[in-house]
Amino acid sequence: MELFKSIKMLAIGLAFLTWEGNVKNSSHSQIPLSLSLSLYLQTFYVKMFWPDSTVYQPPRLYLASKNTSKTTKPPPLWNSLPQELANLTSLLYWPQTPGDGKDLLASTSPQTSTYHLRGPGQATYVLGDHLEAILVARDHRGKPKTHGGDLFQARLLGPELRAGAPGDVKDLENGTYLLSFPLLWAGRAQVQVRLIHSSEAVGVLRRIWRENQATVNFRGYFRGMKGTEEIVICNADPHATGTKGSTCQYRDVVSGELWFCAKPPTLPCSSLVGHSSGSYLKVTTHEEDALLAWNVTDKLLPEGISPFLISPQATGNIGNMTLPPRQPCHPGLRSPKPSGFYYQNKWHSLSCSARSFSSVDSILDCLAGHVVHMMGDSTLRQWWEYLQDTVPSLKPINLHSVYQVGPLMAVETSRGIVLHWRAHSWPLRSPRTPVAALHSVARELDIMVGGPHTVVVFGLGAHFTTFPPSIFRRRLAGIRAAVMALLAREPHTLVVIKLANTGYKSVYGSDWLTLQVNRMLRASFADLPVAFVDAWEMTSSLAVPDNIHPGRLIVQNEVDVLLSFICPS
Repeated sequence: MELFKSIKMLAIGLAFLTWEGNVKNSSHSQIPLSLSLSLYLQTFYVKMFWPDSTVYQPPRLYLASKNTSKTTKPPPLWNSLPQELANLTSLLYWPQTPGDGKDLLASTSPQTSTYHLRGPGQATYVLGDHLEAILVARDHRGKPKTHGGDLFQARLLGPELRAGAPGDVKDLENGTYLLSFPLLWAGRAQVQVRLIHSSEAVGVLRRIWRENQATVNFRGYFRGMKGTEEIVICNADPHATGTKGSTCQYRDVVSGELWFCAKPPTLPCSSLVGHSSGSYLKVTTHEEDALLAWNVTDKLLPEGISPFLISPQATGNIGNMTLPPRQPCHPGLRSPKPSGFYYQNKWHSLSCSARSFSSVDSILDCLAGHVVHMMGDSTLRQWWEYLQDTVPSLKPINLHSVYQVGPLMAVETSRGIVLHWRAHSWPLRSPRTPVAALHSVARELDIMVGGPHTVVVFGLGAHFTTFPPSIFRRRLAGIRAAVMALLAREPHTLVVIKLANTGYKSVYGSDWLTLQVNRMLRASFADLPVAFVDAWEMTSSLAVPDNIHPGRLIVQNEVDVLLSFICPS
C-alpha cells in the first residue's frame, strides 16, 4: 500500500512540475512531451491501482469484534426480494407438533400407518383420470394421530414400463392425508408411500434449522510472509466460529454477504489463503437421535392399494401416455404439479415439449456456439461430467484447480462450445482449496456479458441445509439482483435454475430441509424469465436407490431438460 501511495505521489508531483514548466515554455499548437509523460504516468496509476469492479477482486477484509453481526446492516439487495421471501413464516409454513415431541412411541410409525382408496376400488382405471387415497398416520402403539406435520412421499410406479410419477400429499392437519395421483400412462401401476420423517422428527429439524447458527463449521488457513500457518474455525455467523475473542469479517464486494473466521493468534485477517470443511456439530439429544434413526426414517408403509391396470381408452391421448398440448420450452413457464413423469426411463415434462438428446450429434448441434456457465454444488457438477463423458470431442482443460471446487472447463473447438463449472462460494464443504478460487454466483453474474449464446445454470441447496433460512435468503437476494441486472443488459441470456435433489436423510441434510430450500429457491425467481429444472421430482419419481448424487439415468434426463431450453425445436 505504501508503494502504491509513493507511485501516486510521484505521478502527481511530476505532473505538477511538468505542467508548471510547460505553462512558461509551451506553445498553444501542441502538447509538450513532458506533459504527455505526466499524463501517461497518471493514467498508468489509475489503470493499475484503482479498483476495477469488472475484474474479480478478493473479499474485502477487516477485523471486526465478535458482536459485529448485531450491528452489521443487511445488504441493500434484500430489497429486491419478492414478497413471498420477505415473509418466511408464511412461505415455510408447516404444521406444529404439540407437546415436547420426544416420546418415540408416540411418534408416527411407518409400520402402523395405513392408506386406502378414497371411494370404491376398480379393477381398471382410465388414462388421464386421477386416483385418490386417504392416509391415516398412527403412532408406534397403533393409535391414530390427531395432528399433521409428517413428511410422507407418495409416487405411482409402473415397474414393467420403467415409469414413475410423483403423487401429491395434502396434509389435512388432523392425522390424515389426501394422496392424489394423475394416471399418465397406460399399463400396470402401483402406489408406493414412504414415511420420510415423522412430525416429531420434523419438529427436531425445524427447531435446529431455525435456532442454531450452524450445524457444521469450516476451517480457515492463514499464512504469513515467512510461511507460518495458522488454522482457525470459520462460519457464516460470528458466534458459530467458537471464539470468545475477535473475529475476521469478510464481505462479498457484490452481494454484501458476510463470512467470519476466528482471528488467528498472530497473523492478520488479510492473510487468509485457504478454506476447507470442518466438523459436524453435535446438535441433537439422545431422544432426538431416536426420532431421526434409520429404522424410522425413509421407510415404506405396508401396501394399501393392490396394483391395478390403466386402460388407454381415452380421447386426446398420445400413444400410451396422456400429454396435454404443450409449447416449446422457454423461460418464464409456470410449472404444473406434477412437473412431469417417467415413461420408458424418459422424463416427460408436463409444462413444455422437452426433447430427447440421445445421440452425440444431437448434443453437439444444440450446444454449438454456446458458452455454458454452471455454478453450484456437486449435483450440478454431475451435469458437466455427463456432457464431458458423453461427448468425446469435448476436451477438458486442466486449470490445475481443486476438482471438487473448480473451476472446470471443457471445450469443443470445431463447434465453438465452452462448458464451465465452478462451486458456489462459502458455505462450501470441500477439501482444502485456495480462497481465491471461491467466487460467489452473484459476482460471476456481475461480470458476465451475457447474450443469446450465453447459458447460465446455477443449482443451490445441499450446502445450505446446515444453516438457518436467513442465510439462504441473503444468498438468494444477491443472486436475484445479479440475475435481474444480467437480463436487463442482455435479455436474450438463458438463465436456468436447477432445484435441489432429494437424497439426504439426516439432521445435517434432510429431505424436509431440502424441501424448504426449494420453496425459497422457486419463490425467489418465480416472477423472472428464467427456466427451472425440477430435480426434486426427477430424483424421487423412479424406483431407484435414493442418492443425493443420482445415477446416470436421472442425470441424463436432467441434462435433456436443460438442452430443451437451449434448443426448444
